[in-house]
Amino acid sequence: MFSLLIVITIYDLRHKIIPDVLSFTFDVLAFIGLFFFTNSIFYGFSPHIPSFFEFLSGLLVALPFALLWLVSRGVWMGFGDAKLALGLGWFLGLSMGFSALVLAFWIGAVVGLGLVIFSKKYGFKSEIPFAPYLILGTLLVFIFNFNLFNF
Repeated sequence: MFSLLIVITIYDLRHKIIPDVLSFTFDVLAFIGLFFFTNSIFYGFSPHIPSFFEFLSGLLVALPFALLWLVSRGVWMGFGDAKLALGLGWFLGLSMGFSALVLAFWIGAVVGLGLVIFSKKYGFKSEIPFAPYLILGTLLVFIFNFNLFNF
């Protein structure tokens, strides 16, 4: 999963787009993972039937990105970020998925402002790929179990 996320990061940094084949592959793997991995440290890998709430977690995490894309008609954020967030929600669950989003926005804001202030190449109208920040937030939440929300 993380190898695929690294490929998405590098591709987005170079081309400022997330190919559908990469995001859909990640989404499918995350969805299949719902049936085999639990969030409990006692069970880990075991076949189970996900709850309705677990099914909704991917859609709820992707919803803010889809709304940003819809309202701005693709100017503020691309739809590839919404497709990626769908898999991130299924991969992390709802509370950790939203924690990854918050971290991604915080890190992206700091780096983006730093680029605007300290770089002559970037301005306020520059396109900065967001998938690397989403994936960094996901990595931090997954490795350090960093959960801002507890629902």
